[in-house]
Order: sequence, then structure tokens, then C-alpha cells
Amino acid sequence: MKRLLVCLALCANTAAAQAVEDAPGAKLRLLDKITGALTDMDLSNGQSQTVGRLTVQMDACRYDPENPAAEAFAHLTVLDSAKPNPVFNGWMTASSPALSALDHPRYDVWVLRCDVPDVVLPEVDETPVEEAPAEDATTDDGNG
Repeated sequence: MKRLLVCLALCANTAAAQAVEDAPGAKLRLLDKITGALTDMDLSNGQSQTVGRLTVQMDACRYDPENPAAEAFAHLTVLDSAKPNPVFNGWMTASSPALSALDHPRYDVWVLRCDVPDVVLPEVDETPVEEAPAEDATTDDGNG
């Protein structure tokens, strides 16, 4: 409860300091902490996606119109198929994901950005993963 009040106070101060605009959706990232699998989700407001046991619903996304790439505030509802109530229902901030985070033993979810009309982000090539060189099967002690 304290966490919610702190988040609301910070969001209220931020909202008073700057205007925000609604975005039609957002880009989120989900991490499965057991398998290490990352899943990126592009969700429109009201849309949901299921990954493993979690269903993530995008309720709203807001951004600063002066600097749309700098900050995103997304309201999410996250359901776990093993639990009757949502495991998360609230606002997440892209720049401070730990401020209001999903507390789940297996999954992490965080906001990357809002979908902002007329903003073109640069294309980024994925860096190829280099494989470690194969180690020689022989050892110096002659047991190899």
C-alpha cells in the first residue's frame, strides 16, 4: 500500500510538472527467469498477450510530448493462470521499472516505450553472438 501511495505521489508530481499525452499502445519486454527467454510485445491499448502462465494486458500508455523517446508510463494488468486475482495492476515507468514492478517468482515485465505516432526510431542491427572458441580436449597433465 505504501508503494502505491509513493508511486501515485511521484506520478502526480510528474504530471503537474509536465503535460503528458496518450499513446495508442506500447512496447513491453517479458523475461522468463527460469529459461532466460525474452519476449518483446507490441500491444495496443486494451489488447493482451499470453506468454507462458502470464497474460499481460495493456490498459494505457502516456508519454511526454516534448521528448517522446525519454519516458513512458504504462498501465498494465498482469494475470497468472495459476492465481485467481491479477498479480499486477497499476502503472509502470520505463525509466524506473523497480519503482512499481511486477513481483513474480518466474517472470519480469517492463515497459520499453510508448507507441508514439510520427516518431521514427533509428534502426538498430542486432549484434551477432560470438561463440566461444572450442577448448582443446587434451590437458597439460597428460590425462587428456
